[in-house]
Amino acid sequence: MNISFEYCDFENPVHLSVLTDLLYIYMIDPMGGVQPLNKLKQLRLVDGLANHPTALVLFILYNGVFAGLAVCFVNFSTFYVKSYLYIHDLIVNPVYRGNGLGKALMKKLEEISIERGYCKITLEVREDNAVAQNLYRSLGYDECQPKMLFWTKKL
Repeated sequence: MNISFEYCDFENPVHLSVLTDLLYIYMIDPMGGVQPLNKLKQLRLVDGLANHPTALVLFILYNGVFAGLAVCFVNFSTFYVKSYLYIHDLIVNPVYRGNGLGKALMKKLEEISIERGYCKITLEVREDNAVAQNLYRSLGYDECQPKMLFWTKKL
């Protein structure tokens, strides 16, 4: 098993194509559960990520093939007075699931976070996504204490 990582280069057409392809796969997955982006929104997404000052997009390659990615943002903790990594999307193409790629990607993000001096990593996971919850728990993640709720208001 040959695993490697690449940061997304927003000037690289291959990376941009893979980014939108993997996000499409994620969006149509039952755990994504949304309509995929049309071409215009894909362009806006790529432009938005490329120009977002704290975006970090990391690909995982399996035997030289782009098999998944993480879309993350660096945030700041007022309590710890340090930056931290927020994992917004973690995607492994279903064709490559079951090969430990999600775990490898998470461990790489932890390594990057330690190297950069971040105080923590946060993520959100759907209540009904037992597979992802099991992965995160196996790596030491759990609900915070006291338990926090992730709320939203769509505008």
